[in-house]
Amino acid sequence: MDKDNIGKRGGVRLGAGRKKKPLYDKIVEGNPGKRTLTVLSFEGSDALIGEPMPPPHEFLKTPQAADNTQTLAAEVYESTWTWLNKRRCSHLIPALLIEKYAQSVARWVQCEEAITSFGFLAKHPTTGNAISSPYVSVGQSYMKQANYLWFQIYQAVKENSAVDYKGQTPHDDVMERILNNHG
Repeated sequence: MDKDNIGKRGGVRLGAGRKKKPLYDKIVEGNPGKRTLTVLSFEGSDALIGEPMPPPHEFLKTPQAADNTQTLAAEVYESTWTWLNKRRCSHLIPALLIEKYAQSVARWVQCEEAITSFGFLAKHPTTGNAISSPYVSVGQSYMKQANYLWFQIYQAVKENSAVDYKGQTPHDDVMERILNNHG
């Protein structure tokens, strides 16, 4: 730090720096660094027995106060955990991260439904003029948060998979649901 307190502050930020190369890419490229690769392979192994899904916390199941309807949070949590469990990666992701992701997706879907119901414009509370609906910016914020959390989850799957995964993910299913409900 210099005398004006201007300098390096806050330390290392989450997600900063070069991203870890997926295990599949290291295998395909022939491991040029010649480091030992940690390969998680549980095929035919009795060492790990499938764990039951940890139940989602109650806040994911709490009905909305306004109209007493359920959000998608518990459903998204369960489908994400099931998807991870099928790929033998559920033990790599903390349940709290899955819950955060599920809640963000549920709130994003709520905003999209509100935009569909009320439209893109709203009335300014004091002037009465037309303004952009607040659901648009709130929805974008939740979408950004959901994407960020999903990329954290998917990165763990990518980094520990010996095969390249191409196929449907729970995140794709949510996008499809929104497009089908609103299209």
